[in-house]
Amino acid sequence: MSEGLLRDTLPPRRIGRSIGAVLAGMFTGIVLTLGTDLVLHAARVFPPWGASMAGYDGALLVATIYRTIYGVAGSYIAARLAPHRPMLHAMVLGILGFAVCILGAVATWNGGPAFGPHWYPVALVVLALPTAWVGGKLRLAQLIAPSAS
Repeated sequence: MSEGLLRDTLPPRRIGRSIGAVLAGMFTGIVLTLGTDLVLHAARVFPPWGASMAGYDGALLVATIYRTIYGVAGSYIAARLAPHRPMLHAMVLGILGFAVCILGAVATWNGGPAFGPHWYPVALVVLALPTAWVGGKLRLAQLIAPSAS
């Protein structure tokens, strides 16, 4: 008897929508980042593809800033599209980004000056989770704010 009542009151799990929300946020961040990278390489703000990043600290600072902004946007989209628990979806994306940033840092750490200074991958690792939290928090603020209709 109570099992039927419990089943009727709990929302159905929407794992497909949850996965889709996280993937949409990830896709947003990746597309925006790669698009900006392409533009900055074409504008010669960045060196040609495959060339050394040594001496491009200013450009790497710009990359850190826009990747942080895009990380917030991607996490916001994951939270916005989430069928429930928007902050959880944003943070799942942040954890995935954190893992990818760690892998990138490990893969390039001893690669020499061609991969730029060590502060850059460290900054990406350090910013991954706070960026996701901000994206999720933006969505939560929308849900809490009274509607203006």
